[in-house]
Amino acid sequence: MNSASTLRPLAIALAVAAALAAATVLIASSALPAHAAEASARPWMDTSLSADQRARLALQAMTQQEKLGWVMGWFGSDFGDKKRNPAALPLSAGYIAGVPRLGLPALFETDAGLGVASQPGKTPRERTSLPSGLATAATWDRELAYRGGAMIGAEARASGFNVMLAGGVNLLREPRNGRNFEYAGEDPLLAGVMVAQQVRGIQSNHVIATMKHFAVNNQETGRFVLDSRIDDAANRMSDLLAFQLVLEQADPGSVMCSYNRVNGAYACESGYLLNQVLKQDWGYKGYVMSDWGAVHSTVAAANNGLDQESAWEFDKSQYFGPALEEAVANGHVPQARLDDMVFRILCTMFEKGVVDHPVAEGGAIDYAAHGLVSRTDAEEGMVLLKNADGVLPLKAGVKKIVVIGAHADVGVLAGGGSSVVYPVGGSAVTGIAPTTWPGPVVYHASSPLKAIQARAPGASVVYHDGRDAAAAARAAADADVVLLFAQQWVGEALDAVSLSLPDNQDGLIAAVAKANPRTVVVLETSGPVLMPWLGQSAAVLQAWYAGSSGGEAIARVLFGEVNPSGRLPATFPMSESQLPRPVLDGDPKNESKRFTVDYHEGAAVGYKWFDLKGLKPLFPFGHGLSYTQFAYSGLAASQKDGKLQLHFKVTNTGAVKGKDVPQLYVAPQGVKWEAPKRLAGWDKVELAPGESREVSVTVDPRLLAMYDSRSRNWRVAKGRYKVMLAHSAADTDATSFSVSLEAQTLKP
Repeated sequence: MNSASTLRPLAIALAVAAALAAATVLIASSALPAHAAEASARPWMDTSLSADQRARLALQAMTQQEKLGWVMGWFGSDFGDKKRNPAALPLSAGYIAGVPRLGLPALFETDAGLGVASQPGKTPRERTSLPSGLATAATWDRELAYRGGAMIGAEARASGFNVMLAGGVNLLREPRNGRNFEYAGEDPLLAGVMVAQQVRGIQSNHVIATMKHFAVNNQETGRFVLDSRIDDAANRMSDLLAFQLVLEQADPGSVMCSYNRVNGAYACESGYLLNQVLKQDWGYKGYVMSDWGAVHSTVAAANNGLDQESAWEFDKSQYFGPALEEAVANGHVPQARLDDMVFRILCTMFEKGVVDHPVAEGGAIDYAAHGLVSRTDAEEGMVLLKNADGVLPLKAGVKKIVVIGAHADVGVLAGGGSSVVYPVGGSAVTGIAPTTWPGPVVYHASSPLKAIQARAPGASVVYHDGRDAAAAARAAADADVVLLFAQQWVGEALDAVSLSLPDNQDGLIAAVAKANPRTVVVLETSGPVLMPWLGQSAAVLQAWYAGSSGGEAIARVLFGEVNPSGRLPATFPMSESQLPRPVLDGDPKNESKRFTVDYHEGAAVGYKWFDLKGLKPLFPFGHGLSYTQFAYSGLAASQKDGKLQLHFKVTNTGAVKGKDVPQLYVAPQGVKWEAPKRLAGWDKVELAPGESREVSVTVDPRLLAMYDSRSRNWRVAKGRYKVMLAHSAADTDATSFSVSLEAQTLKP
């Protein structure tokens, strides 16, 4: 037998073994679960990997055109002569195409803040609306803010959206600002904590939330052209601190840069805001999207930190379309920068569950359960500002109630602009100007009148529209109690002309209160208003924009089914002359004329400004009455891990169950701050009559520090600090003591 014949059997054996091995591999591969097979073909779909790893793998598999597709968005409606992308959800805020071949879904964006908003159209989406952001902030209740966010996030997911443009945290520097109702008040700690909880709730649904509008976007007049001038340290201790707290506590997937300029540069091409503060100092890993129409360049915007151009139709050009492709090709925008833009978007999609939990339209929505969430938020956010002689709650046996004004017979008012949520069944009132942007004016069909009638079955409850002040006064004269509803409608792109109630409602209230001193005023307003009639009225209830179940919520508070526990998240001035800018900057009749807003008050926003200047407000920050009383005792301090911890006891000394919001303020002694004191913490506690509870609050060290721009650190000065336990920022009976602190340096 020759060597060839000797090797032939070996070759045959090896061939058979190879065939068997290949067959085994094929069988094993076909037996893999579908997700494992997909992970093998698409390794970025392996959920055991980190979001960073998955994003890098997906990025490596992309073509240049696919990368470019992620950084430019489309509007969800026709805009002028530009037709919407047919893949976008109709009447939606925006759309960013996905990459189906890689298993990466598109991004579907909805306007938001109070719920799933809709662009105007023949059949807008009808969804549940929370009360205004200021109302939620007025609850001072972290859990309620989370529940509200979880509710609107669930409706977004059920509606087919995976990006919710919610997370507005601009400080209330300008009480006439038309979008104040979307935000969370004047204090960075309160605003940051409350909005963070809403963002956490939204993102619990595998929906990306959006922290906005970054930054110093504090008025609507001239918003496209104004230049917000503010010192870096003051900015870090006020507006930017609120954003920083949201970022740290909730990790929003996206940040939306604002229309305005900040110290000369447009916010969406500000290297200071986007690269230095947000991405470098704070270590933000998500992506920055533009506001709709806020992009003005390609190279500057991309290199200075903008990651995605939103709804390009609102801009003058497709700045992140062919122009960006060319800029990358010629090196004006590095390829690494484009890759970073896309990586941030992909990483967010993986981290927030957008890829692993794809959305689809047509999900079930429990409107009854969601209406209850909205109602509870509205109830706890209402602030009882005045209650002379205990006129509230309304007592059993009342014979005649006259309800006046503000369409209270059919519904409650909503704010205008992109955040408006269209009510299920349509607006309770139609045809009120403006009927086009920033309208239409919307009323949620939750009738205060009907809710009041249901709680006073033996009484005569009548309604008067209030258009004729003299007739309304005559109708009110013989009533046991008058419930007069007053309103102020503002919205996006439309600041209040003044802080006075419009349409001579001040005259109406004065006439009615003169005819009947038992007049209770219910305010449905965006924010602070002036009250020249305050001394004539028996009670004032701040109801804000009360949301889908607002009428029912108002009645429950008026009749004592709910003990009011809201506290003001903003100072109500006695007059506009007390404001840092008594006259609103800019010319609403010439929106293209550039101008500067000088925020010379720096970090002394709201109550801090009033303290600094020794001004007495109409109602102070933190103010709110209850149908019971609370007392504080045992204030003490300890220090752990470099943090100040405060302890005290709250006791319900009244006759009914209620909730209280004890507030802690800190003031330096011998150290100069922007203002005499700062809010350092709070809690919200519910107590039965006679019940007490021990409360502990840990103070964020930054609230005891000044920001140093040169070192980019926070510095706590060694010395003594006064701690005050108060019912409001102007509580003259606050319990207080002093504590010694050591010097401390904190990172930015």
